[in-house]
Amino acid sequence: MSVPDYMQCAEDHQTVLVVVQPMGIVPEDQFFRIYKRISSVSQVSIRDSQRVLFIRYRHHYPPENNEWGDFQTHRKVVGLISVTSCNTAKEWPQTSDRFHGQKEVFGSTLYDSRLLVFGLQGEVAEQQRTDVAFYPSYDDCPDVEKRVEDFVESIFIVLESKRLDRATDKSGDKLQLLCVPFEKKDFVGLDTDSRHYKKRCQGRMRKHVGDLCLQAGMLQDALVHYHMAVELLRSVNDFLWLGAALEGLCSASVIFHYPGGTSGKSGARKPGVSSAADAGKRHRPGALTTNAISADTSTEIGRAKNCLSQEDIIEKYKEAISNYGKYKSAGVIELEACIKAVRVLAIQKRAMEASEFLQNAVYINLGQLSEEEKIQRYSVLSELYELIGFHRKSAFFKRVAAMQCVAPTIPEPGWKACYKLLLETLPGYSLSLDPKDFSKGTHRGWAAVQLRLLHELVYASRRMGNPGLSVRHLSFLLQTMLDFLSDQEKKEVTQSLENYTSKCPGGMEVISLPDGLKLPPVPFTKLPIVRSVSLLNLPASLRPHKVKGLLGQGMSSASPFIYSPITMHSRGDERSKKIDFQWVQGDVCEVQLMVYNPMPFELRVENMGLLTSGVDFESLPAALSLPAESGLYPVTLVGVPRTAGNITINGYHTSVFGVSSDCLLEGLVGVKSSGCMVEVVPSLPRLQLCTSLPRSAHLSSEDLSTSVSLQLFNGETQQLTITLENIGTEMLNTLELTSKTLSTKEKLFGEFLTWDLQDALSHLPLKSGQSVSIPVNISAKLDFSGQENLLHDLNDDGISVTGLPVSSPLRQVLKPRAENKPVGTDASKNEFNHVKTLEAVLTFKYSGGAGEVEGYYRELSLGVRVDVEPSVFFTRVSTLPATSTRQCHLLLDVFNSTEHELTLSAKNNQDLVLHASECQRMAIQVDKFDFDSMPVMDHDALRLATVRQQEEKRQQVQGGLINSTLDIHWTIISFTKGSCPDKTASVEGVLNQLILEHLQLAPLQWDVVVNGEPCDCDMIADCRVGDAVPLEVKLTNRSKSAVGPFSLTVIPFQDYQNGVQNYDLQDAITFIGSNTFYMGTVNPTENSVCVGALLFLYTGDFYLNIKFQDDSTARDLPPAWFCLPSVHIRAQEPIQAAA
Repeated sequence: MSVPDYMQCAEDHQTVLVVVQPMGIVPEDQFFRIYKRISSVSQVSIRDSQRVLFIRYRHHYPPENNEWGDFQTHRKVVGLISVTSCNTAKEWPQTSDRFHGQKEVFGSTLYDSRLLVFGLQGEVAEQQRTDVAFYPSYDDCPDVEKRVEDFVESIFIVLESKRLDRATDKSGDKLQLLCVPFEKKDFVGLDTDSRHYKKRCQGRMRKHVGDLCLQAGMLQDALVHYHMAVELLRSVNDFLWLGAALEGLCSASVIFHYPGGTSGKSGARKPGVSSAADAGKRHRPGALTTNAISADTSTEIGRAKNCLSQEDIIEKYKEAISNYGKYKSAGVIELEACIKAVRVLAIQKRAMEASEFLQNAVYINLGQLSEEEKIQRYSVLSELYELIGFHRKSAFFKRVAAMQCVAPTIPEPGWKACYKLLLETLPGYSLSLDPKDFSKGTHRGWAAVQLRLLHELVYASRRMGNPGLSVRHLSFLLQTMLDFLSDQEKKEVTQSLENYTSKCPGGMEVISLPDGLKLPPVPFTKLPIVRSVSLLNLPASLRPHKVKGLLGQGMSSASPFIYSPITMHSRGDERSKKIDFQWVQGDVCEVQLMVYNPMPFELRVENMGLLTSGVDFESLPAALSLPAESGLYPVTLVGVPRTAGNITINGYHTSVFGVSSDCLLEGLVGVKSSGCMVEVVPSLPRLQLCTSLPRSAHLSSEDLSTSVSLQLFNGETQQLTITLENIGTEMLNTLELTSKTLSTKEKLFGEFLTWDLQDALSHLPLKSGQSVSIPVNISAKLDFSGQENLLHDLNDDGISVTGLPVSSPLRQVLKPRAENKPVGTDASKNEFNHVKTLEAVLTFKYSGGAGEVEGYYRELSLGVRVDVEPSVFFTRVSTLPATSTRQCHLLLDVFNSTEHELTLSAKNNQDLVLHASECQRMAIQVDKFDFDSMPVMDHDALRLATVRQQEEKRQQVQGGLINSTLDIHWTIISFTKGSCPDKTASVEGVLNQLILEHLQLAPLQWDVVVNGEPCDCDMIADCRVGDAVPLEVKLTNRSKSAVGPFSLTVIPFQDYQNGVQNYDLQDAITFIGSNTFYMGTVNPTENSVCVGALLFLYTGDFYLNIKFQDDSTARDLPPAWFCLPSVHIRAQEPIQAAA
């Protein structure tokens, strides 16, 4: 016997073999449909008996295997069912002859046979024959199963008769010697009368009867016969048949212990299928139950005694196989016995012992096997190893079977079968076709073997003529095995992949194989490897801002609590993904990936873009080239959201080596991400800012759109023209401009930036492509006071200084000598650098379009940096009283710190020319100021401010009033040829409290009127000798409280202009009345007038000195409140009457 049955199992020993074969031309699909219906009758309960007959069907069976039917009766073909098509009565005789010819092939062993004829109708079909069944068609054959059952019962009758004949053979010592085919020539010439020969005959016959009993459903008798055969055959050393008897004993014991079978198939045989009506017959003595166990207890005890235990079954199998191994011609028997033992051990979960049987089966030599038989053998070995849990060993033999399918000796290699078998080996080598299984945890399996297997899959799919499969498997190899490839292997694999993709590009579609297996897509998440994903905020000039009043409209008020830890916890995942900035519909948005190239050569990535969901998003693909084994490399992917809403960045897509990949972030390992969801707000207009000044570096402390810088002298003003152009698609509806001066140590006087926005607002709404211009005045007014104490060398007598000595401190500051500080050191530069810096930010808030409706706007920021160079310094300030009590002289020492000659001018004053580094004194006559009538702070600010703040604010307001009154300007003479305007100079920084008091108008205002004319400002009152001159003193109370009473004494004198004053004027002046005036209490805002008269007796210039009497009322008030104007009266000759 040369053809093994690899599907054999121990319970097959109780089956009878029936061959079902087509005869003539029968459609294959129709035959197998009938075959399936026939084979469904796998066990039949015999009528009038409790026994069950099991049938094993085969549609192909080698006749040489039938010759071993005496050795093991389940190998004997006892039934034949032929299936044929016969359309006419003329074909019937030929069909009948062919059926007889088919029976002759198995004629020596057949118990019965049947012929199923399809398609024949008429007189012939109406014949009543037991061995032939006629059916009109393959679809019209309802009683096939019934005829098969009748056929099986007829086989049982013959089987039972043969069993009885053999069991009750009375021929005495003349028993037939049963032989296997290769033994017949060895027994020629043997002594048939010897005792040894007779025992051999008896032992073999006992074993044969045991087989018949087992087939006939008599398990107890079979066990008894097997035991007797074992004893007889062991005594005569008939090892081949002893092995068969042991195997029969093992099979009967397996049937007893495992009634469900050992084949492992879902449709395992069920020993009892008899009807419920026969239940009463099962309990008669000797009857078998549905479990093939006798209902009689005594019978059960006897059977259990003869039955082998589960451990003994394996030992007997080993002994039987050992006996088979002594005969080369019994290789098939030995192999099948190993397979049966393995199936039993698999049920007993004894994998290691089963592997020993399989290892023995590997080395059994069956002679010259065909390639198909080798494939079948290795495939079965693989299945058996899988059955006992040896997955890698199973995969090994399945791969050997796959390679056998394409052996060089095969004229037409079966690449499809090879590919299918290779796919089945993947689980055994810890491989799957899904790359997701390799994305987490450590690598499982032997990488070298897995690489070899994947290469073989690639080659097999290419030889199948399916380049798409080759691309998919090669992509899988590169993605999952990249860490195990050498540099040379990486180059070779990528070159092969590029060759394949040039014919069939790789994609993300699922590939379905004919057997239903689906190959998932393989995204190249390692080409390149992504380490972090960051959604970038829009540039500062494009970021949307929410109107503050609308911030809370979209907030949910589901909870009455301000903070709920439960809510926070439940929504933690969602919050961690959503980013706290927004993108804008229609604007280019950016996502930055940090990637690196693990390949030893330059990696070209084409068509790299974003994968999104939530809104309509237009991805703008990019192409990049990464150097070999590069470090982390930033890659920015851009796109434009076309609708508003929440957008989620799901991943990115690439095209590498001709393979398109969609890489999802959730499948990437070790990727850092700050979030993947961002809100897209409705579209907003977009402004571009241009200035009349060139751009400069940004201010370090602010995130600005653009910046400008310029140099100004202190007090200089320059105009900056800003042009705003609408470069977006939305219309600009609103525009606001604000400014913010950045923190500076320098004190700023006046407004740094001023503008007029009315003209620009008149051009709104601004359509796309249109622009508006906004003029902005930049004024640099810092402290003009000389804080370095530069003028230590100035004389204190008030004489103007036209120049400075070389050794003066001022010259040392402006031009430091080399011997004082080393040149080039940072300390020297900082110490003597008088250039000061002012920084401010202009912010344009604008909105329009759908974003304005939702309450969003944009900000455009312009940084302004001004380097302020020193111009003039007021190094000293003082006051001198003027002739008028309502005026005074303000004395300013002015120093020119520039390198140019300049002119200084004040309101109603003569221009002063200052040379470079020259200091001169300027005297300005000013009217005193009524500071008390000026509003300083509103009531709310006044209530919240401290005393110090109130005082500082008061001084600031007073200084501003004085500065605007003086209106001091300076001009560099060499620059006036152009259009350079005058520069201002502020005295606010040099006015101290004392100076402010001198410049303040006294709360008590005194007016003296002589002869009807007010006396003030060097005015001379004229009068005539002998005329009464009226004298009027008026007090106006501008203070906040009542004053008085006062006593005033008028004392006349003459001034000889040589330091001598004459008060002895009783003979020259007389008072009409008293020279002392009394003034009562004067309430606030009221006035009081005292009237008197003088009489001049001589001509001349006289002065009146009005003094207050030293009383308590006058002492309580400041002396400055009692500043009365000087009175100068010129007495002239009286006018003579006309003659």
